[in-house]
Amino acid sequence: MRIQFVAESFLPLMNGVTNSILRVADHYAATGHDLSIIAPKQRGAQKFWKASNGRKIRIRHVSSIPLAGYTSVRIATTNVAQLKRRILDFDPDVIHLASPAVLGRTAGIAAHKLDIPTVAVYQTDVPGYTAKYGMALLEHTAWQVLRDLHNRADLTLAPSTATLKQLDDHGFQRLNLWRRGVDFSNFSPDLANPKLRAKLTGDDPDQRIVIYIGRLAPEKQVEDLKIIHDMPNVKLIVVGDGPEKSTLRKLMPNAYFPGFKSGKELGELLATADLFIHPGELETFCQTIQEAMASGLPAIAPRAGGPVDLITPGHTGWLYTPGDLNQLRDYAYDLLFDDTKRAYFGHAAQDSVRKRSWPVLAEQLMSYYHQAIEHRSYRGSDSATKGHSITSEF
Repeated sequence: MRIQFVAESFLPLMNGVTNSILRVADHYAATGHDLSIIAPKQRGAQKFWKASNGRKIRIRHVSSIPLAGYTSVRIATTNVAQLKRRILDFDPDVIHLASPAVLGRTAGIAAHKLDIPTVAVYQTDVPGYTAKYGMALLEHTAWQVLRDLHNRADLTLAPSTATLKQLDDHGFQRLNLWRRGVDFSNFSPDLANPKLRAKLTGDDPDQRIVIYIGRLAPEKQVEDLKIIHDMPNVKLIVVGDGPEKSTLRKLMPNAYFPGFKSGKELGELLATADLFIHPGELETFCQTIQEAMASGLPAIAPRAGGPVDLITPGHTGWLYTPGDLNQLRDYAYDLLFDDTKRAYFGHAAQDSVRKRSWPVLAEQLMSYYHQAIEHRSYRGSDSATKGHSITSEF
């Protein structure tokens, strides 16, 4: 199959959107499919990405401008005619719109005009972000734009049941569930490093390590971890980068901020820690929870969005009431200072994600591509225009 990815963001910027594309594209490159990637142009971007089997995948960049206040994010400024030409150059069987917004909307219109099947993957709660960035008045407009964009696609894939319901409530059509995979070579309890632990804790056996991984941005609510930072005998590790980094360092001066990490270096940090916490309430999935679980860590998150599917309270971690930071602290204490319970939760967490490899999830995505192609062939029939087909085996 010839698959055209259209990414709202891509390398060298690493985030959930980029990671998902890289993982499924690597599998498709290894299994004989032809691939192309369209993404906003940015400093340091390469013309090709090399898959693990050595195949070079062409990246076709389009003009872009920096997002005000978050310059590492680029907003595409290309138009429909330009995208039509780029798409026709590759002549895909299906177009994968990764977290579509500005570029994804333009690509969706181009694909519609070219009568090419599209699968739109919803990954970012853009309407929810509007309030976090002081633009709450734009929330309604954001939902309208995203609904029109996604309903133009042949299928929309959401990463969690909470997100599926949210999209359904806002009038999105042709919804299906597609979760995310885990790279078990990079995330495993076997990567725990005693020397690193001794360094992080000052070789104090009474110290416990709590880790967060993600962007250091308002929507992640990393400042809520201050209550964990202030707990006795707790070392907080805050992994990631973003516009809030300097503010957070001042707020939590005893936390360790190693910056952005990936691959085995990230896996080593996770496996060496005791507990993972993600305080963001706008997560459509929360991939880092899965990676922490694969590393043998219990996880704590708000009872909102994607984490509700990932964490089984009292078994693999805890879900606290959004905004109740005292409950967050109590749950953290419950696991940090009960070694037996923490070990039980950690083993259960690892077991819960064992079947979620990227090749398995990539093959599920391939089945959705075929559904989109079939829908495009039979578009206009009542049975093909609306509905849910929610799979939960992963």
